[in-house]
Amino acid sequence: MHTPRPVQALLIDMDNTLFDLVGAKHAACRAITEKTGVGDADLLFSYFLRRTRGFEDPGNILDFLVDEGIYSDSLFDMCSALYRDVKLSHIEPYPGVQKTLKRLVEREYPLALVTDAHRIDAIPRLEKAGLRDYFDQVVTYDMTWKKKPDPVPFLYALRRMNTAPGDAMIVGDSPRRDIAPGKDLGMTTVYARYGDRFSSSRNKGRADFTIDEFAQLIPLLSDLERPVKGRRSPCAAGSPSR
Repeated sequence: MHTPRPVQALLIDMDNTLFDLVGAKHAACRAITEKTGVGDADLLFSYFLRRTRGFEDPGNILDFLVDEGIYSDSLFDMCSALYRDVKLSHIEPYPGVQKTLKRLVEREYPLALVTDAHRIDAIPRLEKAGLRDYFDQVVTYDMTWKKKPDPVPFLYALRRMNTAPGDAMIVGDSPRRDIAPGKDLGMTTVYARYGDRFSSSRNKGRADFTIDEFAQLIPLLSDLERPVKGRRSPCAAGSPSR
């Protein structure tokens, strides 16, 4: 069994871990349905959850317009631009995220962001949230052409930071895409339960720790820096870690 140890670097997921992308997408879907006068935000959002297209693919909007019988090239272009602009405008960091990242940088933890988003989407979101400058590395899908839970994005980030998996921590909201591969690689794993909008049980899976706000990373890391003899490993949110 993996025993968490002092951390030398952090790998952090972006969407729904640092800010509420699901809420931003809902707002964008609502803007489209109000503009077109058909369907509703939940219906359009459900198109993005299908396996036929990706979670970021604007083709989901095309399919929605076709199914509603109102498709035209000009309407699709207008809705795609509206979706992109409204979604980005609603990107705001969760409370405590900026302050926590600032403290991590002050404590000289190297930080890498690992996301399935393309760089053309990831960087504007980070900049809108005011978080870009905190990360030493930003690893996006188009840098490895592999999506989580594939280990390649994590290994790529670790290599760029010259850090072994056993010396790193992964923080993310998905038990399947963040926690499971991190655990398999031997990293200390932290489940950001507050951002998980899709796991039915919202449990921590195999995570070493669970947090219910991003700021809980600071006391968690401080605890890992202390001698481990005789110390239990509590969940950062206050419940047992296993």
